[in-house]
Amino acid sequence: MKRIVYAAALAGLAAGLALTLIQQLQIAPLLRAAETFETGGHGSPPALLATMAANIVLATGFALILGSALAVRASGGWRAGFLWGLAGYAVFFVAPSLGLPPELPGTESAALHQRQWWWLATVALSAGGLWLAAFARKPVLRILGIVLIAAPHVVGAPQPAQHGSTAPAALTEEFVRAAYVANAIFWLLLGSLLGYFFKPRA
Repeated sequence: MKRIVYAAALAGLAAGLALTLIQQLQIAPLLRAAETFETGGHGSPPALLATMAANIVLATGFALILGSALAVRASGGWRAGFLWGLAGYAVFFVAPSLGLPPELPGTESAALHQRQWWWLATVALSAGGLWLAAFARKPVLRILGIVLIAAPHVVGAPQPAQHGSTAPAALTEEFVRAAYVANAIFWLLLGSLLGYFFKPRA
């Protein structure tokens, strides 16, 4: 347990700082631009220290989850961590984003509680389905894994009664691309560092 916590703390600190830097360079300017369209004034500056602290705590929590998976599979090294980071990116960002893309301020959305429940269900089903598809020995369980991954997208994410945004479409598209890239860097860095720092029992 101490090995997982130690590795998660180091990886979470580094990845959280990296994510904060990427957000300040790539994400924050787009958010400020969108806020000017929403309010008609100037966008509010982000609270850097609060964002940094939140990113580090979030990254450490995700690292603990990935570290548990590394321990269960008795794997280590940056290559194994990279693959687990890729899985985390797919489960926690890509899968939910297929139904609920990253949104700028001023975007029409479904009710918050509906989006939260769909996000949680998508993450849980994607994680369980990916585990079965990757590690189950019986073909029927692998098929079940694929079904679980597809299930939330077959049901569909909650949608607003009317789609629209105060931000231009080009700005929204740029924001979505930036969010995908930022999260990919974050997850792959987090997984690689975690695998590097984590030493499985011999």
